[in-house]
Amino acid sequence: MLVPDPKVLRALLTRYAETRFAHAQNPTPENQRALDDVSYTLCVTTSTNKVAAALAAADSLLEQTCCARAANAGVSDASDVVHEQSQADLAA
Repeated sequence: MLVPDPKVLRALLTRYAETRFAHAQNPTPENQRALDDVSYTLCVTTSTNKVAAALAAADSLLEQTCCARAANAGVSDASDVVHEQSQADLAA
């Protein structure tokens, strides 16, 4: 299986959350289509066929990336790497 880029996963998770919130606040056909689209994209990206499985897979992949990055950096606490990565993402 190809492993998606962590930045792509974070962007998809953010888009999914925003779209789901928008649909909950205003359940229009447009918002439903947007939610369906991002759900499909998230499933394809994570090689799953259900949104719950896609969310779990994305979380797992991001955790693996974080742990691998922490191990390579010699960091004992992976939260330091998450914070460091989040700051780098915000700066980009």
